[in-house]
Amino acid sequence: MIDKQKLTEIYKTVIDLLCMAWAWLKSAWQSFSKPQPEGGEKTDTPEGNKSKFWLYAILGILLLSLLAGGEKPQGREIPYSQFLNLVNADKVGEAVVTQHFINGSLKEEDKKIGKHFFTIPLWDEALTKNLQDHKVEYVVRSGDNWLSNILFNWIIPIAIFAGIWMWLLPRMTGGAGRSFLNIGNKIRIQQETSKITFDDVAGAESAKQELKETIEFLKSPEKLQKLGGRMPKGVLLVGSPGTGKTLLARAVSGEAGVPFFNISASEFIEMFVGIGAARVRDLFEQARQKAPCIIFIDELDAIGRSRGGPAIMGGNDEREQTLNQLLTEMDGFDPTSGVVVMAATNRPEILDKALLRAGRFDRQIVVDKPDLVDRIAILKLHSKAMQLDRDIDLSTVAKRTPGFVGADLSNIANEAAIMAARGGRDTVNMADFEAAIDRVMAGPEKKNRVLGPEEKRRVAFHEAGHALVAENVPTGEPVHKISIIPRGVSALGFTLQLPVEEKYLSTEPELKDQLAILLGGRVAEQLALHSVSTGAQNDLEKASEIARNMVCYLGMSTKLGPLIYGQRQQLQFLSGDFSEQRNYSEETARIVDAEIKELVEDAQQRAHKILTSKRKQLDKLADLLQEKEVIQREEMLALLGGK
Repeated sequence: MIDKQKLTEIYKTVIDLLCMAWAWLKSAWQSFSKPQPEGGEKTDTPEGNKSKFWLYAILGILLLSLLAGGEKPQGREIPYSQFLNLVNADKVGEAVVTQHFINGSLKEEDKKIGKHFFTIPLWDEALTKNLQDHKVEYVVRSGDNWLSNILFNWIIPIAIFAGIWMWLLPRMTGGAGRSFLNIGNKIRIQQETSKITFDDVAGAESAKQELKETIEFLKSPEKLQKLGGRMPKGVLLVGSPGTGKTLLARAVSGEAGVPFFNISASEFIEMFVGIGAARVRDLFEQARQKAPCIIFIDELDAIGRSRGGPAIMGGNDEREQTLNQLLTEMDGFDPTSGVVVMAATNRPEILDKALLRAGRFDRQIVVDKPDLVDRIAILKLHSKAMQLDRDIDLSTVAKRTPGFVGADLSNIANEAAIMAARGGRDTVNMADFEAAIDRVMAGPEKKNRVLGPEEKRRVAFHEAGHALVAENVPTGEPVHKISIIPRGVSALGFTLQLPVEEKYLSTEPELKDQLAILLGGRVAEQLALHSVSTGAQNDLEKASEIARNMVCYLGMSTKLGPLIYGQRQQLQFLSGDFSEQRNYSEETARIVDAEIKELVEDAQQRAHKILTSKRKQLDKLADLLQEKEVIQREEMLALLGGK
């Protein structure tokens, strides 16, 4: 057995080693947290110091594991059967029984075994009685000491878990230094002093004019205060996606020369209730310290949805508390403090009414889609750094892109540059812009989708029918290009018309001409090939929609008169998507259906009459399309001998 003196020496050694390990860890931590001296060369990097600290920590844990082993086997190992024989022979003097082995010592030293031995036991209930019967002094121990229990049951598992967590954390958060669930009051705010001015924003002149007043309030608030007025607390920018709402907000900041706090509304929302409200408070507190400044909240509808109905299982509590805190902050801060809240949304119809009342978002500015003049200015801005060919006519490009927003036009300019680079040219020409517009509008060319001769002939007659009807109806817009190259998902060809001028409304004759143009492709197939195909499906859908609008919502039916039939609700602001609900009788519904059918059939007869009279031109145009696949307006007019 181990005597007391030896046991004391072991404990002293353990304490000395523990003190040494603690000193190592303390030194490593101080080296890690010590700031680098200013000036001169840095002797070490934070990454290196951090690695040193963890190396020392691992060495310390390994050292503790070596010291915390508890009771150790001593002497020579003997079989358990031999141990039982020695006990039965009264040769065993003392024994220490643990969970994993038995340490024993003989009364008299044996030549083969020695004085001390150990064995791996086969536990049975008779062992205790057997030791007692042969008067063996035995001690029962757990086999592990308190240090071992703490180390292996607590310290090492927690250290392993913490190490794995700290290794995974930067990878799960993209190295942003944010926690996995991003829990906390603080919010990541992009604060900057914008260098963008109104010179960097093309178009949107009406929105610029209204925003200039906000700039004057920020630059010289005393002018308005002398008159007894107050600065508007909030400015809401409303418009379709890509119209430049965020760019306008940055331009306001740049013109005023004040700090710009840019944040997305979705960053306020977390899975725990109360976090969003705390972040709103933190945002406004930081803004007050930097006043005068601008707070810009993008996609306001993420937290500003209209409150209504009970929350299901607390699902809306966090968003509603965040919204309530935003309303409180906008009511609470002093309008003379110089903090202006700007927000942007493309869904104003779902915003809570409390946000839109006076005293919060005082001004609502619509950033509309650019008209022809604005589109030309936007294209000039985005092509300023491009190497353009002399044949570039940006006004033609702008005419080809009605309804496009600033982001779309920027994409077209970039696609044109890509087309030029793909062709190995040093400058971007008009053909590159044409190809870029076709790609954005109709999708990329499907070069692997080869049409058979019969399909190609049918598509050629279909597109030629559209073009000829468009050129021969009174209000038809000029045909700019005809193509039978498959594009996108399902488009096998297209006929592109360019508007002569920007239009914001349509007359009844224009809508009827549009119906005839849409049905021209189907009629051309029927005339030339004596059958119709599925290629006219999209044309029929558009024609039916136009005819239904004329009858039900535009009052263009002689039988039904100037009334609206059916309730229509816009699903999303400026999206063009509607939900309809019928509020008229079955008899009226039959008349509606008859009127819609009559409009479409009249348009089909008009298209048939035009194409029958122009049959030779239809055949020539279809043959040229099969040969060249793409025809420009000049080639079409040369073939047809003028309009």
